[in-house]
Amino acid sequence: MRLFSTFLLTSILALSCGGDDGDTGDNEPFDTFADCFDDHHNVEAFPTVDAIKICCIDHPIGDDPLNVVCGDTSAACQAYVDAELTDPTVTSADIQTACDEYVVERNQ
Repeated sequence: MRLFSTFLLTSILALSCGGDDGDTGDNEPFDTFADCFDDHHNVEAFPTVDAIKICCIDHPIGDDPLNVVCGDTSAACQAYVDAELTDPTVTSADIQTACDEYVVERNQ
């Protein structure tokens, strides 16, 4: 029984660690920025600012690769996000905060 327990524990640990296949996390593609935002904010319950940053940095949107759709500046990000989101609970202050933080965090 002790040998089986040791084998089981070792197997669980090996499976949970996984391999280093270059995966940097969840970079699931989304058709639109709004789809991404809805998934992270409404389904996974991330705060508005965090959901915007996650979509800007970590996900390919449409035909664009990850970390490019929101642009290089806070102003470009704000214009893009404002045009893409129709959720009435998202304020311009949320978008500005998210985009200011996005510019700082995107290259870290």
